[in-house]
Amino acid sequence: MALAFSFRPRLLDALVGYDRARFVKDLAAGLTVAVVALPLAMAFAIASGLKPEAGIFTAIIAGFLISSLGGSRVQIGGPAGAFIVIVYGIVERYGVANLILATALSGVLLFLMGLLRLGTLVRFIPIAVIIGFTNGIAVLIALSQVKDFLGLSIAKMPGDFFGILGALWGHLHSFNPWALGVAAASLTVIVGWQRWLPALGPRVQFSGQLSVVPGSIVALVLATAVVGLFGLPVDTIGSRFGGIPGALPAFAWPAFSWESARFLLMPTITLALLGAIESLLCARVADGMIGDRHDPNQELMAQGVANFITPFFGGMPATGTIARTVTNVKNGATSPVAGMTHALVLLVVILVAAPLASSIPLACLAAILMHVAWNMGEWREFARLKSYRMPYRVTLVAVFLLTVIFDLTVAVEFGILAACVVFIYRISSLSRGERLTAADQPALAGHDAALQVWRLYGALFFGATKLVEALEDALPARVLVLDLKNVIYVDSTGAEALENLLQTCRRQGVRLVVSGLMAQPLDIARRTGLLERLQAQSDQDLQPDVASAIDTAVAGLAPVDAPATAQGDAEPGPART
Repeated sequence: MALAFSFRPRLLDALVGYDRARFVKDLAAGLTVAVVALPLAMAFAIASGLKPEAGIFTAIIAGFLISSLGGSRVQIGGPAGAFIVIVYGIVERYGVANLILATALSGVLLFLMGLLRLGTLVRFIPIAVIIGFTNGIAVLIALSQVKDFLGLSIAKMPGDFFGILGALWGHLHSFNPWALGVAAASLTVIVGWQRWLPALGPRVQFSGQLSVVPGSIVALVLATAVVGLFGLPVDTIGSRFGGIPGALPAFAWPAFSWESARFLLMPTITLALLGAIESLLCARVADGMIGDRHDPNQELMAQGVANFITPFFGGMPATGTIARTVTNVKNGATSPVAGMTHALVLLVVILVAAPLASSIPLACLAAILMHVAWNMGEWREFARLKSYRMPYRVTLVAVFLLTVIFDLTVAVEFGILAACVVFIYRISSLSRGERLTAADQPALAGHDAALQVWRLYGALFFGATKLVEALEDALPARVLVLDLKNVIYVDSTGAEALENLLQTCRRQGVRLVVSGLMAQPLDIARRTGLLERLQAQSDQDLQPDVASAIDTAVAGLAPVDAPATAQGDAEPGPART
């Protein structure tokens, strides 16, 4: 069947019946989200080893494209904390030029995933794998911010876990108390603004209205003002990066090296998978909040377009962002117009207020990312591990440790492989067989030696063929009845196992009668030729149900098992007169 190409952004449906009241709501939501996105975009870029404008450019370009082309009504796209670790590793090993290439290639993969309608497959990644690498990423984000949180003088941070620990320990003597004070105060303001201000309620005037303003913005404004007024000796965006450009960059083709680019296959796949997982999980969260259902394939295609275009304009990888999406929903967004507005507001900020961003202290951005890392992790899952089975515990903990100690790519590979092995084991353990006796089917009475009836359950695939192999080792004398009514799936290996069973039965002179082939098992039996070979000797060897199969088998036994009736073999009776 030909693949039907479908590219229909949710924006087209959302604009049906669009009016001024909805536009006002979207405009207000977009303004609020832009305020939240500005510090996060800069912080994510800096933590990834890039300049702060890379995050802002991504929030503008990718944010606009994801909202206008995506499959969700309210999802906000942009740089995300989940990418920090992998982006930093790519920049450190291969350089910014190859990061541009890897991001663009991941965009191609994302678009193809959506085009081939693979959006729903991302949901098949087990929650243990997602929680494991999410918590691991959160730890690495927090660890990478210790340098600016403490104001340590480290020229370049290593990308590996033990290297980061060594660099932090070796430079503790350069600790800056002013930076720590700014960071600690900023973190206190962020946490307190969100948790304590709403609790004050009617006791403080305007507390309800003030709580709408994000704590990160309050901390950013206060920290910037204090550092500027008192001239505190802490690093700022201007002192480290020379400020932020006041315009979007022009298209630039990177001068990458093939020697480095050929090693980008796994980082590219990791960026694509991570972007798909993050965006679709975020879209599902948004669906639950607004009572809607997103189009996962359209969302992946929009993510692909955004990630292909953005890096050539100075951006970094982008995906759906939960914090900004939730903010968008809570502020009344009704359509993708809100996300497009947020991108345009950020563009205005770049054009008008870029010089002001130069005074933002990096210690404050470190505090913001510390808070993001804490909220990002599912820390309660560690306490709940004892209530889960051993495979879940091992998978979650292993993916977490591999993410932290080694590499996110290795962690995802291991997690998916471990999940597949566990799934195969569990499905194979659910597949079983039971022998029917005269207590189940009275027609079997008196035929125990000559006739066996086995009923199989579950899936007959490469991990469960031992069930069929066990039947080959203990065949009955005359007839074997195999009931497959409760077998929901048979793969090519399972069909081959049934073929081998049929051949073994015929070599040993045992008749094989199969019953209950339904749907997929019947289809693969027909496609592999098993059905034709099964009926080669008799059409009666394939029956619709086990009762008919038993009747057929018993009828085939009757001529042999019935008492002799020939005249010469008859017992003498009383003489006739």
